Amino acid sequence: MNQSLQGAFRAARDEGRKALLPFLMSGHPSPEAFANNLRQVAAYADVIEVGVPFSDPLADGPVIQHAAEVALRHHTTLSSTLATLASRDPGPPVVLMLSVNQVLARGIERFASDAAQAGVSGAIIPDLPHEEAADVRAQFARRGLSLIAMLAPTTTPARMAAILGQAQGFAYLISVAGVTGARQGFAAETVEYIRRARELSAVPVCVGFGISKPEHIHSLSEHADGFIVGSALIRAIDEGHNAGDVLEPLCAACRQTADNRTLTTGAKS
Repeated sequence: MNQSLQGAFRAARDEGRKALLPFLMSGHPSPEAFANNLRQVAAYADVIEVGVPFSDPLADGPVIQHAAEVALRHHTTLSSTLATLASRDPGPPVVLMLSVNQVLARGIERFASDAAQAGVSGAIIPDLPHEEAADVRAQFARRGLSLIAMLAPTTTPARMAAILGQAQGFAYLISVAGVTGARQGFAAETVEYIRRARELSAVPVCVGFGISKPEHIHSLSEHADGFIVGSALIRAIDEGHNAGDVLEPLCAACRQTADNRTLTTGAKS
């Protein structure tokens, strides 16, 4: 595991809380605003996830699709994203989310080298099949980068075990089948799926797709190690809100998992 990622999750665990992983789209709503949002989000984040805009979105809902379109109109590229990240102040580790074609176009070895030099700790590549990921994983590891695995509720038990057996950094659990976007709540099946993944995983498991309210964190916190906040944050930025308006309540919910455990323990003693 990348040492920065390992340290981030260890710090959250030692404090008895869940990790918070905000998602930002590079170049959105402008390159300058993105750099400023990186600084704002750092005050709340354990890990920052940065999307690199791509013309053919994979599982993005309308909010993140729109953010990518805006970023592309600003001529945001992988190179400009890495340059912005390289110039940022020290802060939480950053993980990129991008298409496998963006990695292959640069070359796996060069991408890993450039990303590491920019201070990136890992990458999520949703369209890279697990069966074809061994070379990417190995070349990333040589540069100290983690290849973050993604799982969905439709992942079979055997495939889940295989993916988590090779997982690095953390595992990204898609909460529900479908695309990104805020949701009202999560079914019992979602909780069971997270529980099964947690039992199999040697790395932290983080839940994304639809996390937008403290209630979501409370309902899933028993088995998840962290929560990824994407569409709710991007929408707030589009509406002119400060990132803290969204992240502060969620950050508090991550801390309350420790408070609730303390209260429960006290009640039993």
